[in-house]
Amino acid sequence: MSITITFLDQSGKPVVATAEPGDNLLRVGQAAGLPLEGTCEGQMACSTCHVIVAPEWFDRLPPAAEEEEDMLDFAAGARRTSRLSCQIELAPGMDGLSVTIPAASADARRM
Repeated sequence: MSITITFLDQSGKPVVATAEPGDNLLRVGQAAGLPLEGTCEGQMACSTCHVIVAPEWFDRLPPAAEEEEDMLDFAAGARRTSRLSCQIELAPGMDGLSVTIPAASADARRM
C-alpha cells in the first residue's frame, strides 16, 4: 500500500511524493528533491529537517518526544504544528499527509 504525501515547497508549490509504510518523512522529502538537509541523520541533534504539518494532520500524528520539542525551539519559523521530519515514520493512516517546507529552509549539501 502506497502513501501519498504532499509537500508544499518554500514558494507554496506542491510536490507530491509516494512512500511505503515504514518510510521516514525526511528521506521521502529528500528523494523528492526538497531542501531537507537532515544534518544529524535523525538523531535529534539539529532542526535542519523541520517541516510544518498541516493543522488537520497535526493531531493525527504520534506526539513529538520531549527531545524533538526541545530541538524545534531552534527551528527557524517554527509554529505550533512544527515537527522534525526525521521523527515521522509513515503509517498506512497517513495517506494524504500534507506538510510545508519553511521559507527559511536551505540544504547546505546543495550550496
